Amino acid sequence: MVKKSRKDAVRDIQGCPETHVEGAASGDDKIDIETLTQKLQDKEKEAAENYDKYVRAVAELENYKKRAARDRADSLKFGQENLIKDILPLMDSLDRAMAHACKSNDFEAFKEGLQLLQNQLSGCLGRQGVAPIEAAGRDFDPNVHEAVLQVESPDHGRNQVVQEFEKGYLLNGRLLRPSKVSVCRLPAKQDEQNIEKLQ
Repeated sequence: MVKKSRKDAVRDIQGCPETHVEGAASGDDKIDIETLTQKLQDKEKEAAENYDKYVRAVAELENYKKRAARDRADSLKFGQENLIKDILPLMDSLDRAMAHACKSNDFEAFKEGLQLLQNQLSGCLGRQGVAPIEAAGRDFDPNVHEAVLQVESPDHGRNQVVQEFEKGYLLNGRLLRPSKVSVCRLPAKQDEQNIEKLQ
């Protein structure tokens, strides 16, 4: 569609038979050209304003996309900042413990220092949403426990966790790492008796 100039549009309106009004009171058989010209100017102004709004909206969308991409890149690059800030005091404590251990032969003090470090690390992990999974003495749960072996134990019931080899953790309620455990099974004699009862 070819865009017409204002003069061409006015000329087309003047020549259009639909612009003639039958039985006009003033005897003038044409609609007032000035009114039509004013309406045309108003519509052109409205179209220009709408186009300006469209251009601004497109520019804002592009800026938003760039800002979102930059924020995403920053979050990937610096996402662990809080965790690292929590770990740095642990490094300081380890440095002090190593310096003290080299100068002292007091094993109890060293043991207490390690206990403090472990508590500090547990607190750091807790602030990041990491929680240990309770395993020893509990019923085996395949959702959070990984059975490494089965053992006989008179002190535990069937399918109870006897020993935890590696602690498991949850991150904000989601499994981060399962606990590696040994699970109690019935002694061979009891197992045979249970099979006989079933038959």
